[in-house]
Amino acid sequence: GCGMGYFTLPLARMVGPDGRVVAVELQNKMLSVLKRRASKAGLIDIIELRQTVADGLGVEDLSGEVDFAVAIHLVHEIPDQGAFFAQIWKALKPGGKLLVVEPKGHVSLNSFKQTVATAKKTGFERETLAGKAGKRKALLIKPPP
Repeated sequence: GCGMGYFTLPLARMVGPDGRVVAVELQNKMLSVLKRRASKAGLIDIIELRQTVADGLGVEDLSGEVDFAVAIHLVHEIPDQGAFFAQIWKALKPGGKLLVVEPKGHVSLNSFKQTVATAKKTGFERETLAGKAGKRKALLIKPPP
């Protein structure tokens, strides 16, 4: 999830006052901390805080509205990755992208390849992405019709 906002706050600065960042988190405590941090930074009007629900991300109402999603150090924690990718797929606009980043120390190359294969089964295509050592990364796109 978004945690305390390590990536959420910079993303809110990037999208600016005309944009919106939807921050999803399992733990209510983390959402409270992020709310305080966003308020202090003057970004609270740009960030929409959501708590995940028992059977999903709680973004069902965002069908086809999301330009870009990030899942950093997260997917390996999700028991049903297929359902996760399906929910993100539904929320993304055609041409929308999902950045998946996993730590090499916790996620083997074979496991990461399986994660990407699961995303592809949903319909995602993988774009080439250069990156730093120490991380496994995939930029996935929901192809336009």
